Amino acid sequence: MQQSRVLFVEDDQDYREAFADALSNYGFSVVSFPDGAALLTSPNEVAAGDVIVLDWLLPDMSGIDLLSQLRQRGVTQPVVFLAAGGNVKYEIVAFAEGAREFIDKGRGLELVARRLKLVVETTTDRWRPGEGLVSGKLVLNPAVGRACWAGVDVDLTLSEYKIVELLVSNAGRYVRYRAIYDQMHYQGFRAGKGTRGYRVNVRSVIKRIRRKFCKIDPTFEQIQTFSAFGYRWRGSAAIPHSESVLD
Repeated sequence: MQQSRVLFVEDDQDYREAFADALSNYGFSVVSFPDGAALLTSPNEVAAGDVIVLDWLLPDMSGIDLLSQLRQRGVTQPVVFLAAGGNVKYEIVAFAEGAREFIDKGRGLELVARRLKLVVETTTDRWRPGEGLVSGKLVLNPAVGRACWAGVDVDLTLSEYKIVELLVSNAGRYVRYRAIYDQMHYQGFRAGKGTRGYRVNVRSVIKRIRRKFCKIDPTFEQIQTFSAFGYRWRGSAAIPHSESVLD
């Protein structure tokens, strides 16, 4: 079985080595670079990569600037950011610029490896628009975690796809903030200020999802808000789902 190829840009040599060792146990081969310049001057390596992993803070240019440079050069591979400590503002910027995932280094290399495996699987598996589950203009392909609106891939991250799938599976019914947040992480996960700080994170990701749909279709208005409660997807459900109430 051919190994997936990860291009990793990180200035900390010890972490680079630990990263490569950990990912080798999950079927990856890792090509490491100490800075953005080294990656940009290795076009053959870039072309052969399946996924690019960038540290958020790099010595010569920031990770987000490096992503911009890659896209300007026509590099289309999925980009994943690693950062020391969770920062919602950084995460929002990363996704707005087209990153596929944003992972806190503190969660551990095992989690990083598993998330990268999902990114590669949902990128390399071929998805043919028209196959899958349909709700109006939306086509969901649960097998590869991709969504298509009016024939165009919405380019959702894995977390964003899960949220859209949850809303569509409950089309016509409002889904609470907490249920959406659990879909992003896991049941009982806590973040943000106070007992309801998670609502800020949910609002941010819903706003980001709406922007992606609106980029394809400016008239998009399928996601409706119920203030202080949650969100719902207009239209008919595409995915069979239990009638139990989500909370």
